[in-house]
Amino acid sequence: MSFLQRVEHANPRTFVNKGKTEEIAAFVAANDITLAIFDDELTPAQMRNIENELSCRVIDRTNLILDIFAGRARTSHARKQVELAQYQYLLPRLTGMWTHLERQRGGIGLRGPGETEIETDRRIIRDRIAKLKEQLKKIDTQMSTRRKGRGKMVRVALVGYTNVGKSTLMNRISKSDVFAEDKLFATLDTTVRKVVIGNLPFLLSDTVGFIRKLPHDLVESFKSTLDEVREADLLLHVVDISHPGFEEQIEVVNATLDELVSLGKPTIMVFNKTDIFSFTRKDDDDLTPVKSENLSLGDLRRSWMASDNDRKVVFISAKTRDNIDELRKMLYDEVRQIHAARYPYNDFLYDDV
Repeated sequence: MSFLQRVEHANPRTFVNKGKTEEIAAFVAANDITLAIFDDELTPAQMRNIENELSCRVIDRTNLILDIFAGRARTSHARKQVELAQYQYLLPRLTGMWTHLERQRGGIGLRGPGETEIETDRRIIRDRIAKLKEQLKKIDTQMSTRRKGRGKMVRVALVGYTNVGKSTLMNRISKSDVFAEDKLFATLDTTVRKVVIGNLPFLLSDTVGFIRKLPHDLVESFKSTLDEVREADLLLHVVDISHPGFEEQIEVVNATLDELVSLGKPTIMVFNKTDIFSFTRKDDDDLTPVKSENLSLGDLRRSWMASDNDRKVVFISAKTRDNIDELRKMLYDEVRQIHAARYPYNDFLYDDV
């Protein structure tokens, strides 16, 4: 069950207004709900107040995303990045975890055990944050050195909203076996593969998926991963065309790229999952049922999605390999153009595909 309220400003005490809070509280009580999730970041005070009103556990969007990331982290590097973000999120929220000890606090000079425990935990967390930052700093330096060691090869980065098929496309283009699964944030670690098309080599990297309102702590923690995007020469912006909100997802990715100072890079728009995309058509006659029909490749090429004059556009299905050859040809042409500008005297090396 979900509840929605449109307000100009969030209620500073309970995020949603009093009436909506009471409505949610009644539903929680009537259905024995034990967990409520708010699709936005809550302040520590708001979370504490909402839990008192609803009498159940409350987590916010950031907490949920951090939990998903923690479950997806596979390498030591990814686990350290997620752990750092979790501690940074937890630190200002410790007070609410110790409210059961408030009555044990003494007066002046009689510090209670609750306050002592909070200070101890804060010190432990701050020390852990400092240690994780130092460890990640060393890893970032190593990764930066590794990127410099790749020479001047053209770098291509796959970017896009989470769960749009980037890893599957990575496997199709590079003929590798990168982990890919139909779930949010299946890939957290950056994977880089050398790809050769028509004797033209370049590096292809698969990056963490973006999402609406990506927590700031995660952006900071995954700085080294996102550096692959910053330093890329060409972006493949992968879009799940079958998702009903894919236009909003494009805007979210563009906004994130803008924050990374990468929005102006040469980009190929890759509309993926054409095999499951359907177009809903409604006739003027209200009595005629709504029809869902698949569009042909020709129809897609004549659609508004193909009218972007600033970027190359291609329609594919990474899963079924539909139209992958056109993407490879387009990718080859773009990489060749960048390579020719970087090595103007090596044109004889190119082998058209």
